[in-house]
Amino acid sequence: MSQTPRAVIFGCEGTRLNNMERRFIADASPWGAILFARNVETPAQLSALCADWRDVLGRDIPILIDQEGGRVQRMRAPHWREWMPALEQTQRSANPARAMYVRGRLIAGELRAVGVDVNCAPLADIAFAHTHAVLRNRCYGQDVDTVTACARAMANGLLAGGVLPVLKHIPGHGRADLDSHLQLPVVDTPREDLEHTDFAVFRALADLPMGMSAHLVFSDIDPDLPATTSIRMIDLIRNSIGFSGLLMSDDISMQALRGPVAARADAALRAGCDIVLHCNGNLDEMRSLAGACPPMSAAAQQRADQALAQRTSPDGADMDALLAEYDALVGAA
Repeated sequence: MSQTPRAVIFGCEGTRLNNMERRFIADASPWGAILFARNVETPAQLSALCADWRDVLGRDIPILIDQEGGRVQRMRAPHWREWMPALEQTQRSANPARAMYVRGRLIAGELRAVGVDVNCAPLADIAFAHTHAVLRNRCYGQDVDTVTACARAMANGLLAGGVLPVLKHIPGHGRADLDSHLQLPVVDTPREDLEHTDFAVFRALADLPMGMSAHLVFSDIDPDLPATTSIRMIDLIRNSIGFSGLLMSDDISMQALRGPVAARADAALRAGCDIVLHCNGNLDEMRSLAGACPPMSAAAQQRADQALAQRTSPDGADMDALLAEYDALVGAA
């Protein structure tokens, strides 16, 4: 096993690690793991899977999941709460930021109970009229102030529950009118307009410990490359937006990107991403990525350590009281 973790986060195929996966993971030494619906059955099974990942790697690795609520939640009924889409919640609540904080704190409780300690949320993307349906109702609002306040509240709720937030999708995915899982969106909005809208939200949240890049082209800044693999865009994220946390790519296997996954990963790391995220659990792809993703750089490791230092014990909140408050805030039965 590498002394320094490799600059990659891997998934797995099923509800337990099989023997081939265990051998590969132990040798590849990814920084962390990410789980999807295919990996989730029951609380006991999910706890065992998280423990298995940590046992194989011999360290308390961060385990990520996308538990936004609404359509994008990997842990679902009957074992976990079904959350309404974020945009619907903010539109129906008289106190959107407080409702989002309570939602984050309750979700953190669900995650920590099964060993998951990183949630790929909040979204700081602004919902526009033309935002693609794959993203729109996952957004927290339609203006800078609402999105900023609600994203901050969600992050704070997660942190209070001992779960690290991942800010996404930097520097803003709301103007995309294509689904980046399938195609590469291009945003033609002038940079000056972006600075006062999309980028402004991320600038206000730039102190969060972890972030995820967006697979889309901003033609006024770099007309050739999506943000994930663009040196110009990563420089903007670091130096103009001011994000100093651990920066991971969005899923490197998404079809917005071109070429073999190993080449995509190399391009993302060369552009300035700290770590590559690979989600589909395909062992052949993961083997190729293990060869393309070196041990984390000293700077990336420092940012990772600073992020994990914020992975603290939950605050001891009364979860029944919070659940009652949440239902009152959003008008749920």
